Amino acid sequence: MAKQTAPDVLRIAVAQLNPIVGDVAGNLAKAREARADAARQGADLVLFTELFIAGYPPEDLVLRRSFLSACERAVIRFAEDTADGGPGVIVGTPLKRASGVHNSIIVADGGKILGERFKLDLPNYGEFDEKRVFQAGPSMPGPVNFRGVRLGIPICEDIWGDLGVCETLAESGAEILLVPNGSPYYRGKVDVRHQVAIRQVIESGLPLLWANQLGGQDELVFDGASFAIQADKSLAFQMSQFEEALVVTEWKRNGDGWVCVEGPMSRIPEKEEADYRACMLGLRDYVNKNGFRNVVLGMSGGIDSAICAALAVDALGEERLRAVMMPYKYTSKDSLKDAEDCARALGCRYDIVPIFEPVEGFSHALTQLFEGTGEGITEENLQSRTRGTILMAISNKFGSMVVTTGNKSEMSVGYATLYGDMNGGFNPIKDLYKMQVYALAAWRNTTVPPGALGPSGEVIPKNIIDKAPSAELRPDQTDQDSLPPYPVLDNILECLVENEMGIDEIVERGHDRATVARVEHLLYIAEYKRRQAAPGVKITKKNFGRDRRYPITNRFRDGQ
Repeated sequence: MAKQTAPDVLRIAVAQLNPIVGDVAGNLAKAREARADAARQGADLVLFTELFIAGYPPEDLVLRRSFLSACERAVIRFAEDTADGGPGVIVGTPLKRASGVHNSIIVADGGKILGERFKLDLPNYGEFDEKRVFQAGPSMPGPVNFRGVRLGIPICEDIWGDLGVCETLAESGAEILLVPNGSPYYRGKVDVRHQVAIRQVIESGLPLLWANQLGGQDELVFDGASFAIQADKSLAFQMSQFEEALVVTEWKRNGDGWVCVEGPMSRIPEKEEADYRACMLGLRDYVNKNGFRNVVLGMSGGIDSAICAALAVDALGEERLRAVMMPYKYTSKDSLKDAEDCARALGCRYDIVPIFEPVEGFSHALTQLFEGTGEGITEENLQSRTRGTILMAISNKFGSMVVTTGNKSEMSVGYATLYGDMNGGFNPIKDLYKMQVYALAAWRNTTVPPGALGPSGEVIPKNIIDKAPSAELRPDQTDQDSLPPYPVLDNILECLVENEMGIDEIVERGHDRATVARVEHLLYIAEYKRRQAAPGVKITKKNFGRDRRYPITNRFRDGQ
């Protein structure tokens, strides 16, 4: 048998694609299509992302034997495809072995599986709880010989942690590190990933190629932005963010090492653009992957419903959004005009459904029960719940998903009505504080993001951005009647939620102690509402639900 000659050039295709969790057949078809495309471009190897065949994260699906069997059958068939002489593949899949169920990859070429590797470091923090469903690999992974090149294939968290996986691979003879990832978005995450990769390049002395998943999965958005770092710690290539892509990169042997000599250098969006595109992608995939034909939302004439309407049109197209204004006797003429102007600017369907009669009907039905009591929050909430009922009726009648529109500031302190404005299937701005919502609205009025289906120009009327926010549930009401000014509230909430700071620390930043204590109290007592809220796109490091899991029954207050 002739000795295999190691190549001096390796063309690696990076498959930054959008799988669907549980769609094993669809994901296999997508993988096959990508491999065929890579073959046409002359690739030797296609690198797919973490658990691609299953979709990531599969959560408790991997507890089902039938699901595991379907995934394994799919990767066996995919491995058999490589007998055609085209590119080999590295693809992620769950595998059940004697040592347990593992987050794994298989390497296939020439119609055969050359090797399996299991994730060693299972993340168990923030949005991740892999230790609940997977077993860690039983030993440190070694390199896989692919056409004479020894590939180190750590899986995602294996390069984030401190177990020394990359260093061990280098010591075992690996020449290049190829890393399949399922790394979700939060603001500034691309820079964090670069730093993680550079640290491993320094420790191992090897170049590193990072392939990241693309697409929305419930609350999570995987933003792609795949890249590689040369052995000298420089950026070798950078793929686009928030866009599917298959890119063939060229690597050449340089002495004892490898250098990437060909690959894209895409621009990475910053701040408002990145957040907006994450929200847009998360909403689009939630609606489309769950089979909704269209969406409906309550258009109040306020900033939150306006930005959600813009996101819906950009994500789905104007023909798939129905905006509904539901005025009551406290709805101002400005709000009526602003709502209509916004809907016209976006080009979506706009309906008006007055709620005076149903609200009065509820009030009349409760007259005897409420006799001797004064009007207050109960009567305000009746308005909100009437609107929620109308939106859900439209949803039931026409199959439209209700988009709910509460921002993170409101959700933090419970400034929302259960079974009212909290009704809905998905909330694209759930993890955006109020001031961030304003910033996104101003940005969208000047820019149409790539991939957006909506119009250019001012899509959110200036008056909506300029006027004082109000729920309009009583005469002359503004949000600041009940809450601190939003710049103050948002800063306090970021300290409490994102940074887990104590009251003394927050007061040292210049905030009033009584205000901080009140906001902390509101944050804790609103937990029961948040448990019943619709899912929404994760934008910050610590969103409600996956990241921040506080008990509903909770008497702790800082400083007591």
